[in-house]
This record gives sequence, C-alpha cells and structure tokens, in this order.
Amino acid sequence: MAAWTGKMAIINLADQKIRVERIPDDILKNFLGGRGLGVRLFFEFSRPEIDPLSPENPLIFTVGPLTGLAPMSGRHSVVSKSPLTGTIFDSNSGGNWGKELKYAGYDAVVVLGKASEPVFLSIEDENIDIYPANSLWGKNVRETTKLLENKGSVACIGRAGERGVMFASIMNDYTHAAGRGGLGYVMGSKNLKAIVVKGHTRPEVADKEEFKTAMYEFTRLLEASPPLNKGLRVFGTAMLFEIVNYLEVLPTDNFNRSHFEDSKELTGDAIFHSRKIKSEGCWGCPIKCKKKDAISGTELPEYETIWAFGPNIENPDYEKIVRVNRICNDYGMDTISAGVTTALYRELKKEVSLENFEDVGENRHEIAMGTKRLAEKYAAEKLAIHIKGLELAGYDPRGLYGQALSYATSNRGGCHLRAYMVAPEIIGKPKLIHRLSPEGKAGLVVIFQNLNAAVDSLIICKFSTFAVSEVEFSKLLRAATGINYRGEDILRIGERIYNLERIFNIRAGFSGKDDTLPEKIFRGENALAKDLFKRMLDEYYEFREWENGVPRKEKLKKLGIDRFARF
Repeated sequence: MAAWTGKMAIINLADQKIRVERIPDDILKNFLGGRGLGVRLFFEFSRPEIDPLSPENPLIFTVGPLTGLAPMSGRHSVVSKSPLTGTIFDSNSGGNWGKELKYAGYDAVVVLGKASEPVFLSIEDENIDIYPANSLWGKNVRETTKLLENKGSVACIGRAGERGVMFASIMNDYTHAAGRGGLGYVMGSKNLKAIVVKGHTRPEVADKEEFKTAMYEFTRLLEASPPLNKGLRVFGTAMLFEIVNYLEVLPTDNFNRSHFEDSKELTGDAIFHSRKIKSEGCWGCPIKCKKKDAISGTELPEYETIWAFGPNIENPDYEKIVRVNRICNDYGMDTISAGVTTALYRELKKEVSLENFEDVGENRHEIAMGTKRLAEKYAAEKLAIHIKGLELAGYDPRGLYGQALSYATSNRGGCHLRAYMVAPEIIGKPKLIHRLSPEGKAGLVVIFQNLNAAVDSLIICKFSTFAVSEVEFSKLLRAATGINYRGEDILRIGERIYNLERIFNIRAGFSGKDDTLPEKIFRGENALAKDLFKRMLDEYYEFREWENGVPRKEKLKKLGIDRFARF
C-alpha cells in the first residue's frame, strides 16, 4: 500500500535473532500507525498482565502513514507497559528519528527480550545489526549521541534509564524526548542503550497531485493560525505561561495555589527579550517551536518544565530552570514527573535543592521513585498530584473543567495531552468555551480524545490541531494512501484506539474507580465539587458507551475489537 512501508522488524535481544515481517493491511487501515499501531501490536506480542520490567514486555517503536511526508510529521511513538503507572503507555517524540525509520523502510520496530550485556541497534535500510555497547553504558545522552551520530539519527537512554529512575525518558536527536511513563527504564532493563537509524527511500503517495493540493491547504491553515504563527513560532511553548498565570490556573507550591506572583523572569516575553533566541524544529515543521540560546547553544525549557521547576516549587529563577532542564535532558528524565515529585518532596521535607539534581538521575534520591511511590512511602497520598501513577501537568483542573475530566479519564494516567482541553478552554481553538462550566464538556472531551488518538497515529504534531481538523487530516491521508478516508473515519479510528487502550487497562487491573482526580483538587480554595465532577464523569461514560468505566461489549463489537475483551 502507498504511504505505509507495510514492514516491521522484530528484534529479540536475548538470542539476537532478527526477522522482518509484513504488517497485515487491515491493521494498518484500522489503526494507521504511531500510537494506534503500537497499542495494537502490543496485543500480538504480549499481554496486559505482564510485569513492565520483565524481558517479555515489548518495547515498540512506530511511525505513521504521514511520517516523513506531511508538514509537522517528523515524529515517532514508543509503546510499552509503563513501570511508573502499570497502564498501556505511548510516548511520542519529534526530531528526525521517526523520518529516518520510515525512510529505512519500517512502520514498526518491536524489541523483545533482554540482552545479556549492553547493546545498541543500528538500522540502515534493510541492514539491521546488534552491536556491543559496554563502552557506552554509563554515558549520558549528549555523549552517547555524539559518539553514534555518524551512523544516523540516535535514540538513546542516559544514566537515568540504566539506573532505574521511574520516569526515565528515551531521548533522540539530543533534546527530543519520548518522555512520561518511564519507557527509558524499560529500555534500560533490556540492556538496550540506543537505536541508530538511517534511511534513504521516501515512501510513495497514492495521488501526487491530490497530496500536493492537500499539503497546500494544510500549510496555508498552519500559517494563518495566530497561536502557531505569532505564538509558538516566536516564543515557543513558553507563550502559555502568562495567560495561564493570568487566569489563575497555574499550579503553584505543589498545587496548593493557582497563581504565581514572582513570575517576571518566566514569561515567554521576558525570555524572548532577555537573550538571543535561535528557533529549531522537527523534520518538516514550518513553525519551529523549539528554542535554544543562540550564543551558548543551550536548549531552553518548554512551558511544562518552566512551570514544574518554577511556580510548582516556588522558584522564580529562570537560570536554575535552564540548568535543571539540561540535566534532565542529558540524564534522560521526564521534566514534568521530575518537577512534580520534587514539589511533593519539598512539601514533605519543607526544603528542596536543585543544586545536586544529578543525584536524581543517578537514582540516589527519593525523587527518582516518582510521586505515587514517594507518597506511599510517607503515607502522604492526600498531598500527591498524580492519576493512575502519572503526575499532572501545569494546568490546574480546578479552573478548567474540561481539562479536569480529560485528566481523570486519560488511559495513560494524568496526561494533559489526551484531549488537551487547554486549546478550547484557554487558547480558544477551535473556539473558546467556558472553562468553569460543566455543560457539554463530556462530549467534547470524548471527541478531542478520539481526534488526538488518531493524530498520534498518523503521526503528526498535536499543535497542528490549533489550525486544522479531522477533515484536513483525512484529505492528506486519503491522498497519501489511496484509501477513501473521511473526517468521521479519522474520529472512528481514534475511538477504536482509545477503547483498545481501555481494554488493556481493565485487563491489567484498573477500573472506573481510577478515573478520578488527586484529593487536593476536591478540597481547599476553589475546590472542584465532587458531585459536579461525578456528573461530568457519568455523562462521559454515557458518551463513551461504557459501564462504570468499562466498555460495553456492543460498543467494542461495533469498533471491531471485541475479541480483545476478556473481562
């Protein structure tokens, strides 16, 4: 089929056997790629009950039908069972690595087993090799990448992944992260240090003229979008800081408050005017939201990192945040989980220091265990900010009712990106809605979750949804693949993926009781009323056709995934 390569490489590190197989056409048509393909393949190669750190837990790298073809498509997904949450987990990352994998001729790489000693993988077109990595073990991301980049684009772990930090990331192209969920720890548990990829063949599209027209329309809408063109392009994601703080939905002091007074150094405008900024972007991106210091070359933190190591620990010093961000990227650590766990530790111990944050990356500090486990150790669950083990991001659900519902019902835990209701509730995309009203939120959250599941599977940057809808995505996909996808098909595919993830979690031991919010959100100043939240949740279940958080068999049958439901 056009756009897809139709191939997956299956690599068993235990016996070093490598085979290449065809991916059935119906799987590609119904799950696309990226997140959806990874989740679907997980059911082929493992089971929900698996221990995340068992050698039998697969680590699956995937790209999508639009990867390396469309604007904002230089991304890839990594799917596995998370050691941090125990849920099915996908994490996606930008840069160039995904494009290289696609051009090498693969839609997926499935890594099985555990190597007897450290290794790295080299993939160049049809050549796949396993090399010893003893000399790389113990090195951090920058040094590892520098040593391997002559072979291609590098995805690797730093010492955090080697040493069992619960929120270890997989880093590619130096500073791009498949963060959240601790999949870097899964990679480290397999003694897999890095995967280097290089490809030389751009996939063909089915209809070049139609694809060219769809590309033009897609790019025109991106360029016409103020949040993209005048916000992210100029300031990066730091553009969000000032408006989130102004609306008093900026979590401060471990979610004890929702506004940070001492913020003058942390706004996008302040950062833009205090240093010379260089913009960089992922492959095929006209926006280039990633920012660096043009003089020092230091990567500058994203909004979430500024928030997590700024207001959430009451730190107004931007330079400290820049330093910790660089440490996290080099060790390979998710900055949201690291920052939120730091905030809990600070509330428990009444102190925190960022001076020796390398200790966290070395797993020599309690922060390395993550919020859920740290709270359990000190019997402080009422202070902990997580859902299903995953720390919340920098948007206070007490002032964003749609985002609150999205957090609670996220399949991978307290993730802000499953629906990203920040877009309509703060940014006004596709239109501004009342953030403190529960009316209509359940249906919107379902639609946004389905759309984002599909976007994560195409796989295109979610920022594109500030400008385009499922209609534009379907036009690109139809022209690329030659299959008559419509806008409603995009949403139905997302719904199929979301329900399959929910099946996994139910079989792994989760239930509707886990679709809740941290206790802090239901008490204190501006608390979210439990009865109001319960009403939104019940409406959400009805829209989903779920019973107390469990998909009804009739729904799963309509989606064609009922055979996976063994409950």
